[in-house]
Amino acid sequence: MLKHASALALAAAWQFACAPASAAQAIQPEGERSAQIERLDVAYVIQPDGSYTETREQTIKVLKSDALEYVKDSSIGYSTSIQKVEVLEAYTLKPDGRRVPVPKSNYQVQTNGGHGEGAPVFSDRTSMTVVFPELAVGDTTVFKYRLTGSQPMFDGQFSEVETFPRETYYGQVDLRFDAPAQLPVKSEAWRMERVRDEVVGDRRLSHWRFQNRQPLLPDQSASAFRFEDQPGLVYSTFAGYGDIALAYGARAKPKAAVTPRIRKLADEIAGTRKEPRDIAKAMYEWVSTQITYAGNCIGLGAVVPHDLDFVLDNRMGDCKDHATLLQALLTAKGIPATQALINSSSLYDLPRTPAVAMVNHVITYLPEWDLYLDATAKGIPFGMLPYPDMGKPVFRVDGYREGTTTPAMVPGSGRQTVKTRLKVGADGSIEGQADVELQGMYAVTTRAAFRGSTTDQATQGVKRYFQQMGQDGTGSVRMDDPEPLEDRYAYQVNFSVGQLMPVPGAIALTPIFPTEAPVMRFAAQANLEVDEARPSACASGFSQEEYEIEFAKPVQLIAVPPDVDLKGSAFSYRATYKRDGNTLRVTRVLDDRTPGPLCEPGYNRDYRDFMQKVLTNLRAQVVYQ
Repeated sequence: MLKHASALALAAAWQFACAPASAAQAIQPEGERSAQIERLDVAYVIQPDGSYTETREQTIKVLKSDALEYVKDSSIGYSTSIQKVEVLEAYTLKPDGRRVPVPKSNYQVQTNGGHGEGAPVFSDRTSMTVVFPELAVGDTTVFKYRLTGSQPMFDGQFSEVETFPRETYYGQVDLRFDAPAQLPVKSEAWRMERVRDEVVGDRRLSHWRFQNRQPLLPDQSASAFRFEDQPGLVYSTFAGYGDIALAYGARAKPKAAVTPRIRKLADEIAGTRKEPRDIAKAMYEWVSTQITYAGNCIGLGAVVPHDLDFVLDNRMGDCKDHATLLQALLTAKGIPATQALINSSSLYDLPRTPAVAMVNHVITYLPEWDLYLDATAKGIPFGMLPYPDMGKPVFRVDGYREGTTTPAMVPGSGRQTVKTRLKVGADGSIEGQADVELQGMYAVTTRAAFRGSTTDQATQGVKRYFQQMGQDGTGSVRMDDPEPLEDRYAYQVNFSVGQLMPVPGAIALTPIFPTEAPVMRFAAQANLEVDEARPSACASGFSQEEYEIEFAKPVQLIAVPPDVDLKGSAFSYRATYKRDGNTLRVTRVLDDRTPGPLCEPGYNRDYRDFMQKVLTNLRAQVVYQ
């Protein structure tokens, strides 16, 4: 049940971060706060076409000197092509009521732009920062601005997500929406008081309020994010997530047109291949390896792919560009494909109310094989998805079906076997060999680590590793070619190191070199903090370690740990220790079949308790003299 999700994020426009909150978290002691948000007032005025203005006012009080560094300035990020910003108020408020306005010289603007008269092609994001003057402990910063969105992301549609971490002090938050009464608005709020919801003339006025004057301590668990666990709100005119996929597809699908250039390129990539699946694999691998990633943050370009000629000329693009190019190449060879929207951060359950912010990534779906591909995730073999894409709600542009999810990791598909042979000299020196074989995502991750390294560089890495341990050691490495996008990988390390083991002494057996998935990586979750209220992100894995240790005379084996055979609901551990004269043979097998991608608290408790027993065995020592 190895955890892969720790930072929990969504998208704002297409990406924003938010922190989880656990029902088991303790209240933050008042004296520990360095600063606090006294007031946050947010007001949206929406027009029938989906354009809007957002007015936001925030006051922050400095309680301790260590907060001065991060409270001294406030920033606004916006897209210059479809948004403009006007600062309405910015000043430092002293305890006696005196205001110290922010002078114009304290405004800093950073803009992404093209060279000379040229327009930027990947980002027109601008950041405006105001620096508050004469700020001291006890002061309050006041910052109010208006952001005008002259063009909606999607015509006639508006959606917004606001979240307020329970670890942050909020004296009071007011959130208001002023929208045309004819817009089909729906909303969903958590832990917020609805103050107003009424139609006045031709406008619908909505108002929510929230206070958090007893913030919680930071959440240390690996719990998955759930909207209902923290204050927040989703406000949207979209009827469903399928409508978001359709709105995106209306602009993206024309970009995937099969032009003569696309057809020629598809023929070149396919070469002599005849089987459709082999052709699809070649197309995917070409896009994944030949098109580099570059984020697209230009106005409406945030939801519209670039023209494919631009992508091919520059050999770069964002996730939408990758998916669109792959779709066009597949279509050119008669292979059906469509794009699909997901949230690639740690969000597994989406609120009922749909919003564009809920989807921040685009992948490709091949209906002929019910297969999802993510060409943006470099190094992932054909037919596999990276961890952030697994087990997520997915919204296909064509063939949308409510409740569809991407495949979760197949239990047991990630496998590692390490065979270590050691000859221990009478002085504690060691000559040895370690053979590592990996499958599934473990192989993918290890390939990525070795990719770009030569055998000579890896060999030098062995020497540096021993030097960092304060040991005089040398070694050599033989490894498979890490470049291919495959889910199998193997390498071998031969090494010699002086006086690594104390003689006489006792040691707990562990792999000589770091690997992707040692048994200890699983057992370390014996110290996992279990959230009793929420599930956590989880995955399966298999790890086998074999040791053959030959002790040179006069060194003698005195004691070895007992054999262990443990079984849990979806996991097991077996360890055997066999002595043959001065040779010890050990086999440890940890088989974790956790289904994932989410594990409930009860399962996590059982898993933790099970791994405590495994950890006890791993700490048991081999004694020799």
